[in-house]
Amino acid sequence: MKEETPITMKDIAQALGVSVATVSRALKDSPRISEERRAAIKAYAESHNFFPNAMAASLRNNRMKPRKVIGVIVPQLNHYYFSSILSGIEEEASARGYRLMVAQSNENYLREVGICQSFYENKVAGVIVSQAKDTMQYEHFQKLLDLGMPLVFYDRICTGINANRVVVDDYMGAYTAVSHLIDTGCRNIAYYGSTMRLEISKNRFNGYRDALLKNGLTFDERLVRYCDNRTDAEMITPDVMALDTPPDAFFAVNDDTAIGILYTVKRMGYRVPEDISICGFTNGERATACEPMLTTVEQRGKIVGEEAANILIGQVEGLFPADKIEKRVVRTRLIVRGTTR
Repeated sequence: MKEETPITMKDIAQALGVSVATVSRALKDSPRISEERRAAIKAYAESHNFFPNAMAASLRNNRMKPRKVIGVIVPQLNHYYFSSILSGIEEEASARGYRLMVAQSNENYLREVGICQSFYENKVAGVIVSQAKDTMQYEHFQKLLDLGMPLVFYDRICTGINANRVVVDDYMGAYTAVSHLIDTGCRNIAYYGSTMRLEISKNRFNGYRDALLKNGLTFDERLVRYCDNRTDAEMITPDVMALDTPPDAFFAVNDDTAIGILYTVKRMGYRVPEDISICGFTNGERATACEPMLTTVEQRGKIVGEEAANILIGQVEGLFPADKIEKRVVRTRLIVRGTTR
């Protein structure tokens, strides 16, 4: 259930029969308060979802008015796609008078949980998040919703939580890319993808497989590898090329992986695209910094970010009903360059 009115330190003090000063000191681990009383006050505060509002305290001390702030969780800040989404969020938020509080989960579940807690403690207006790769429990997200905080997932959505989401059409993006490889004469197409725990991975894999089957080609599990970075791609590609029937094309879950494949097969003496065709998924800056330039699926990350911010701010300001789940899909586009025929 949602809390209609958040409790204050005064409420805690009245409930436990102590002073507000005692509550404040206990929450700050002051040695002036006995360990037993500190534990009791903290337990009561936690059970009622109360946390000291660090941001509000800072603003009071500086005699500044509170500002509208959106919490954003990014799996990796150095990833082009996530940085482009962040740019879209910031642009839309800034235009509507909001600022961002950005944190990087670094693909770590426990770090992600801590960030959600910190965002709540700082009373952000809402949270926009792409979950970490190893996140398999979702109580921290559900808690935010139960507390009445608007939540929007982008890119990596949490299917176990009924929340707002903005994604690209991963299935159709993959289907179109693999169909292009087939149309240009490729018949033995390998797939490098992320863990199947992620919904985007499932959708891209299904697009790859369905494109093969609908074009009359055989799906071969030996050509499927769980690989989503350049380092691993460079390590495993020689083994894939050593198969009895090596691939004549690769479809990769992102551009970095595709570029790892590109440089590896070139070092092995293959010509791209004459011998091997390669297609990525992102259309980041690196796609045009390699030779030949990379054919890839454009994800349009800035638009994803703008849509996510639009949904969240709309719910914060009552433009969208709080009980209505917004689900938006951004279309992808195949960008054909030199790594395909």
